[in-house]
This record gives sequence, structure tokens and C-alpha cells, in this order.
Amino acid sequence: MTVFKPLLLICSLALSGAALAQDASVMISSPADGAKVSTTSPTTVTYEVVPGPKGDHVHLYVDNGEAKVLRQLKGTTTVDAPKAGPHTICIKVVDKSHTPIGVEKCIKVTAG
Repeated sequence: MTVFKPLLLICSLALSGAALAQDASVMISSPADGAKVSTTSPTTVTYEVVPGPKGDHVHLYVDNGEAKVLRQLKGTTTVDAPKAGPHTICIKVVDKSHTPIGVEKCIKVTAG
């Protein structure tokens, strides 16, 4: 039985570390993935973020370019009206030094 206690402890620690990594999440509720958006008015993005233990705030990206720093973990923001064609909108959880921690949500939209 004493051999199994260290093994049980190691497995327990590994599982708790995995659970901590899963505590962070990003949800973009609007626009929907695959939505068509206007080329003449700003696009409204509605989001909700759980930063987890390693995250501090979030950055919003349009086509791999940083568009905004978002300090609110839940809300609505706008991005400039895009040019016609396909675009990607991403929200990434970052740490205090603005480095992405690997938790993100991206959607594809088409302007036109």
C-alpha cells in the first residue's frame, strides 16, 4: 500500500494541473462564426472570458493584427468596418506582460 501512495499523489497533482489549465476560456457570442458583416459600419463583438490562473486580460485581433486591449472580461466592443472579403476575429487571453497564454477563440466572418 505504501508504494501506491506516492503514485496516487503524483497522479492527483497531474490532474489538478490539467484542471487549472482548463479553467480559462473565451466565448464569442456575436457575430456568429461564418456570419456576414457590413463593410460600411463597425462590427460589434460580444464576448465573455474566464482568464484562469495565468491570464490577466484579453486582446482582440482582426486578421492577426492587434485591434484592442480589452480589460473587461465580459462585454461588447466594436471593430472598424472591414473591407470586403473574409476576415478572422480572435480574442486571446494574455498575462500581465501582454503575452498570450494559449487560450483563445477565433471566428471567421465575411464582409460584403
